[in-house]
Amino acid sequence: MGNAKSRFARNVIVISLIVVALAGAGGSYYYYKKRETIPIVQTEKVARRNLTELVVATGKIQPVIQVVINPEVSGEIIALPVKEGQHVEKGDLLLKIKPDNYIAQRNSIEATYKSALAGRSLAQANLHKAELEYARVKQLFETKLVSDSQFLEAQTNLEVAKASFETSSHQADQAKASLARAEDDLAKTTIFSPMIGTVTKLKSQVGERVLGQSMMTGTEIMTVANLNDMEARVDIGEMDVVLIALGQKARLEVDAFHDRKFTGEVYEIANAAKTAAMGTQQEATKFEVKIRIKDNEAFRPGMSVTAEVETRYRTNVLTVPIQCVTTRLPKGAEDKSADKKAKEKEDETPSNAPPGTKKKTESVKPIEIVFLADNGKATMAQVKRGISDDSYVEITEGVTEGQEVVSGGYKAINKELEDGKKMKVDNSKKKPGSKDGKKEEK
Repeated sequence: MGNAKSRFARNVIVISLIVVALAGAGGSYYYYKKRETIPIVQTEKVARRNLTELVVATGKIQPVIQVVINPEVSGEIIALPVKEGQHVEKGDLLLKIKPDNYIAQRNSIEATYKSALAGRSLAQANLHKAELEYARVKQLFETKLVSDSQFLEAQTNLEVAKASFETSSHQADQAKASLARAEDDLAKTTIFSPMIGTVTKLKSQVGERVLGQSMMTGTEIMTVANLNDMEARVDIGEMDVVLIALGQKARLEVDAFHDRKFTGEVYEIANAAKTAAMGTQQEATKFEVKIRIKDNEAFRPGMSVTAEVETRYRTNVLTVPIQCVTTRLPKGAEDKSADKKAKEKEDETPSNAPPGTKKKTESVKPIEIVFLADNGKATMAQVKRGISDDSYVEITEGVTEGQEVVSGGYKAINKELEDGKKMKVDNSKKKPGSKDGKKEEK
């Protein structure tokens, strides 16, 4: 009897503890449910604006026209009257190479040419003599006063004289060409400026020996450039180069001129790409675009420049802040995504399937959306976007003018908000000039 009472009392205590625990768990659930955080967002109205789409690229400033001075003859520099940064006119002396060997070579070939002229004169005289002898023997042969062998000998002598004169003429022409080449080499020991410009680079000094080759590039001595006509050479990626066209306007920012912007115009687009870091993860395909700078300033070759090329322009179009547009899975796709994990085993390749065979699964692509503010709730609206600038993006479908769209903060738009979720609008936190509506951290 006593054991039954004690067992009953123990069961009552256990049941009481279970009830208390369940009540505590229910209270906790209700408490945390009530504490569910409501994201605080900022909004902005859909408005009409003018948009200009920009392609931004970096590069260097270079002269439009620059000439690299390379000698065509080898030798020692004996005169170099210019300095780096010096202005030169067309025809000014730039450098002189020691001409002694080329003078001696010219004199030797000139003597050979004169000897060839004398040989041609001698051959011409012999030809004239052979022609007279042949005419005399022919006349005697017709009157039967000389034999056949004498006539044939005179005829052969004439042909030999003609061939000798022709050979001498060719030798004289050859010597004349050699003399012209020697004189040209001698003239190339003195180099004059081919244009009006500035010596932007000087790599050699007086006394240095330089290598000159007419068929290949010789020693680079200096560079002369026209610094009054400059261009920006920028590299643009393959995804953006299709938007670039000749004549497009560009805004240029040169690092050396902090608070100034310059204007330019696209005048040349490369047809062939140049690939950097080929074969590595950093491999990038770029196309060089040349922009003629319209402003005159003391630019120097090699200065860093950032170009903003105006590619497309839209007037009076519906726009929203660029951070408003995000991506989500379409409605109903979340269930499919959840069921996908449950069906992974069914989607696996059968054991008897050929090697390399995989069962095809359809993947749901996310869509571009914005969140509309609707009485304290977020309403997801699918949109189509057009061009964009640094701050706003064109919306071609999905919203109307005057609707309020969520413009911040970043975490709420990209992670927290869902269709129909409650939110709190607080535009007092939106700081002017801040794209996501968040205050700058101090």
